[in-house]
Amino acid sequence: RQVPCLCIRHSASQRCNPKWKITAPPPPVDTQIKGGCGRAGEWRRTLGTAESREDAQRAEFPQDSATLSGSADSRRMFGVALGIGVLLALVGCTATEGCVAPQDMVSQLLQRLEGSVNFEEAANPSVLLAMNLAGGDSDGPTHKWLLQEIKEEAVRRAQKDMTSGQVALHVLALLSSCQDPQRVHALEQTLDLIHVLQQKTDEEMAKLEAEGVPKTTLYSVGLDTLALCLAEAGGTQGPSVALAKQVLSPESHLSDPTDTQAMVALALSCVYNYVELQNVRELLQEALWTVSNSFLDEQEKRNGMIGNIYSMGLALQALEATRKFYAPRKWDCTQAFSVVYAHDYQQPMAMAQVLPALVGRSYLDAAGLDCAAIKDMSPSQQLPLSPKLRTHGIPRASIQVHYSITNTLQGKHFHYSITVTVPSGSTLLQVMEVAAEENPQKFSFQTEQTSWGPFVTSIHGLAGSEDDRTYWQFLSAGNALEEGVGTYKPHDEEHIQAVFSTY
Repeated sequence: RQVPCLCIRHSASQRCNPKWKITAPPPPVDTQIKGGCGRAGEWRRTLGTAESREDAQRAEFPQDSATLSGSADSRRMFGVALGIGVLLALVGCTATEGCVAPQDMVSQLLQRLEGSVNFEEAANPSVLLAMNLAGGDSDGPTHKWLLQEIKEEAVRRAQKDMTSGQVALHVLALLSSCQDPQRVHALEQTLDLIHVLQQKTDEEMAKLEAEGVPKTTLYSVGLDTLALCLAEAGGTQGPSVALAKQVLSPESHLSDPTDTQAMVALALSCVYNYVELQNVRELLQEALWTVSNSFLDEQEKRNGMIGNIYSMGLALQALEATRKFYAPRKWDCTQAFSVVYAHDYQQPMAMAQVLPALVGRSYLDAAGLDCAAIKDMSPSQQLPLSPKLRTHGIPRASIQVHYSITNTLQGKHFHYSITVTVPSGSTLLQVMEVAAEENPQKFSFQTEQTSWGPFVTSIHGLAGSEDDRTYWQFLSAGNALEEGVGTYKPHDEEHIQAVFSTY
């Protein structure tokens, strides 16, 4: 296949990689714009500095995939089966219509998500985005605080130390709040966040072209592409072609297949509606067919599960957004939703990703919301938490957890083990804290707060590096954990391994 020239926006100029040129010139810009993105297709925003529209989404930064492992199935309870049956009777899912969860379940999860907001910590744009897509109270104090904090954080940090994916999430959160990301006003300053995102996306693409891997992750590049596409800002055709080629390549660098492929599918679904150049459309269509059908195949083989419980939110969004690409094949969304219903979501980022899917939406809808109408579901109007979603303070017995740290990758190799006693129900982070208290010379560690919770950056003085693509991976019985250290709860006599690894 000959792929059209990748035109990548660089401020006031564009450049093309000659490796991807075609013999026929592209059609005029005016003929290359068609339709819109999902349900947001009718919404348009004029971006004064966008120079061309034919170039017109576990990490928004590298996720701690190490902190995402274990067995989600083990968390299920037998008594959930009856509840699932009742919920499925209410949900009204069919193979040809979008699935929508019962309103009381959406309300409960939305209330839990809003309740997770800590006013002493940095605002999470994914939470605001999910609240908007799921119909949260846009006049409530939580929404107003999140929106203001996100604006201020963008002005303070976007140009300095935010990754491209973080900037993209801020753009999506602002779009879903009917704010113009090209004119973000806070702290007596006005910032063009779209221009910042275009520059950071260019940096991702430059490294991807030169070294075969982006500056951060392909997940971030997908997130960037989606945000630029929904903002109709330009600079999406080059990244979308590169992402599609990664999806179709047997030597792809997709570090987390489900999360990354789902985000890429959302981005490509948006870009597909904006280009008419046939070679590009065919390439994007093939990639979208490949991703969506692989998700459907996995769901059929695993009784509804796609990836793990924490990647289900994005996978459901992607399948909802790509229906026309796997048609006439039908999606058994009832089966997929049953997996979500069976899980007791506690992690804010996981809730933020699954909530849009529960109301039949995806991140593609971020730019098309009627903000004046999203004022109907304040927490005070929502139902009280059901027993399934409540937590109770009960006396906890003690358990023993075996914990080891290993480095055979860099510098002086080491391997240390310790057994600690903690209350039943303690998180892995608490286990690590006890180990560090008992033997700080060996088990000291550092974390940083991310939208997925605490991210372990260093153990025993050895830190992961984006440049070396190294990180601390957490395993149990040889399997990478599916949850973060702040939420995963080891069981009695479990052996948790922290292994310095590459991605």
